Amino acid sequence: MLRYESDVVVIGAGIAGVAAAIDLLERGRRVLLLDRDVEENMGGLAKESFGGIWFAGTPLQRRYGIRDGAELGLRDWHAFAGFGPDDHWPRAWAEAYVQRANAEIFDWLRGIGVQFMPMPLWVERGLHTPGNSVPRWHIVWGTGHELAVVLNRHLLSHPRRSLLELRFSHRVESLVSTNGRVTGCRGVIEGSTNEFEATAESVVIASGGINGSLERVRQNWHADWGRPPATLLNGSHKYADGTLHDAASALGANVTHLDWQWNYAAGVHHWKPRKPSHGLSLVPPKSALWLNWRGERIGPMPLVTGFDTHDLVAQVCRQERAYSWQLLNRRIALKELAISGGEFNPAFREKRRLRVARDMLFGNDWLYDEVTKNCPDFVVADTLPGLVRKMNALTGDGSVDLAAITEAATTYDARIEAGPRFHNDEQLRRIEFARRWVGDRLRTCKFQKILDPKAGPLVAIREFVISRKSMGGLQTDLQCRVLDRAGQPIPGLHAAGESAGFGGGGMNGKRGLEGTFLGGCLLGGRIAGRAA
Repeated sequence: MLRYESDVVVIGAGIAGVAAAIDLLERGRRVLLLDRDVEENMGGLAKESFGGIWFAGTPLQRRYGIRDGAELGLRDWHAFAGFGPDDHWPRAWAEAYVQRANAEIFDWLRGIGVQFMPMPLWVERGLHTPGNSVPRWHIVWGTGHELAVVLNRHLLSHPRRSLLELRFSHRVESLVSTNGRVTGCRGVIEGSTNEFEATAESVVIASGGINGSLERVRQNWHADWGRPPATLLNGSHKYADGTLHDAASALGANVTHLDWQWNYAAGVHHWKPRKPSHGLSLVPPKSALWLNWRGERIGPMPLVTGFDTHDLVAQVCRQERAYSWQLLNRRIALKELAISGGEFNPAFREKRRLRVARDMLFGNDWLYDEVTKNCPDFVVADTLPGLVRKMNALTGDGSVDLAAITEAATTYDARIEAGPRFHNDEQLRRIEFARRWVGDRLRTCKFQKILDPKAGPLVAIREFVISRKSMGGLQTDLQCRVLDRAGQPIPGLHAAGESAGFGGGGMNGKRGLEGTFLGGCLLGGRIAGRAA
């Protein structure tokens, strides 16, 4: 039995745990930081992300004439979240985030060397439910990879670094309680039978959510989405399996809203998987047609990304077969297709300004070639009949109907041909609305026909729902103290980041405005560090 002793044990070396450890060192506390993964992956899932953080009322917004602030931001948040009457702590955390994020995240990050792209992007605008009224998604220059690198460097070069002990490949399985107070944890070394025990005055859980376990995702599937799809891809951290939720629950912790999940509708299989069912989350082109398993356009409200991700998942899951197709062409793909995260955005990740500008102006041919050659869910053909043959070869059951897909494409193209004065198609109206903001105009085609022979070849993408983030979790108060089922703090136990539903056991509600996930990890981590 390996034994460790410290003032505070932080479980999880993602950005929430790193932020907590930084604030603990600032206060002169001895910190033991444990993580199940290997050292090179310090930073967790955030290190793989695109690096967008939600802020309302920043200098970057004001530079573009965006009038925003905490009052409008909170109003949008409440509208999108769908909080119930009993969601006291999620509401309290939402208000705390909106009011504190600029000073405690935006200013703090810039102070330690994090830079942001100059223009905020406009995502989750809302569909049937109002979302972001204005652009608020602030992208870290260098993606989430750079965010994690800067945070890790700030921690490891801290003047009080001698107070920090890091241990990787340590899987925490249970918490230790002494006289009603949490005083440590126990677990095993990954890949061995060697056990360890850590003792401390306080414990901070920052170990992520449940969405790395597809079994638990299915068990907690949201009612809005019907039943879970037959094929579900994994876009979460492979170790985000809810083990620490169970450990805390065994001591009486209140775990809430595990059905509040942020999954995506446009996942494809990773051709170099690093975990079972490894998927990549596409940023679906707005100019592509979103079709069901037969090749019929999903409707009557056409599916368009960037407005309501929760609804996109619901619409796909309501189909007879809960997967979908995107129909587009090479011209649309070059301008609009993207994969979420830093892995397939090397120009952003490596901070190569000229390459970013080139891709924006001339199209991302590198990504197009990569996915069409390697991803098993992409098919390419010069003609629609040839494309449908390849789609049916991929499914193996002849389910895609040539007549249905021809009707969808020719009808859409005819509406474009009629001219903007007669665009009575909701997808075209939303494209026009999106292009009013320069950040979207740069990467959205201007009413591009699908069957335009000059824009070919044709492309079809088979897409599956992909698991991503847990928006529920351990219920916490505004000091990140974990609450029991009677609403009382469990002495010595704190939680931050995704393990706490990003704050309060679900501060986003059932929909997230995007960027509140990285932001919630950072704010919660800092608060947990101070409180512990």
